Amino acid sequence: CQKAHRKQHKKLCKQRVAELKDERLYGQGHERLEGDFCPICTMPVQLPTEKHSSFNTCCIKMVCNGCALSAALSAMKVGIGSILCEFCRTPRAKNDAESLARIQARVGKNDPDAISYLGDQYSHGRLGLEKDAARAVELWTEAAKLGSAEACFQLGVAYSNGDGVEQDVKWGVWYYEKAAMLGDPVARHNLGCYECERGRYDRGVRHLLISAAMGDENSLEDIKKLFKEGHATKSQYAEALKGYRDALDEMKSSEREEAK
Repeated sequence: CQKAHRKQHKKLCKQRVAELKDERLYGQGHERLEGDFCPICTMPVQLPTEKHSSFNTCCIKMVCNGCALSAALSAMKVGIGSILCEFCRTPRAKNDAESLARIQARVGKNDPDAISYLGDQYSHGRLGLEKDAARAVELWTEAAKLGSAEACFQLGVAYSNGDGVEQDVKWGVWYYEKAAMLGDPVARHNLGCYECERGRYDRGVRHLLISAAMGDENSLEDIKKLFKEGHATKSQYAEALKGYRDALDEMKSSEREEAK
């Protein structure tokens, strides 16, 4: 359209392209990622997920603390101890080397979650690996091409901060947007902050309302602050508060409360 009618309505074409992009950006990714749900109780894990769950390298599954505690207590009752994965019942890895071997086996099968997780290990220098930010970016890029929202989020962080790659904020935003549209609430929150820092409060609040309704406490606090500063309305703050509370209710269980 731009090529055929550039002289007549170049500005209108660009405006429509931007509108279509926003429809996708704000209309997609309102539900949590499939990997954010515990495979045992099938409930979404509280944020931040690393605080409220454990990651099993045997099956590349994240199990919530409530289900992990229940499984451990059941194992103790029959006298076998917590030596099996709560989900796939595989014996737990004895050391970092065995855990790394399991991950690499899944990486060899092009498992995007395993590839992204291996990138995390290189990023932090875990499981006996030397810290290598550039290698982490390579792995996240590979996982992102396979559809990993977590990898897209990590690339957003890497490009925004210049960690393991030349700093490029525009690319960082692009990856955050991709992760957000796939359902990553933290990426969505970061987009909200990015827009607000540039004075585009209407766009920023739209992002933060979505991530608050997905259970992100930081998004709720940011909208509260924006409301006090006059950049968000009372009704927007009320909407964020209700959405956040509803999300928390969906993530509560007696087992999770006991595991705290």
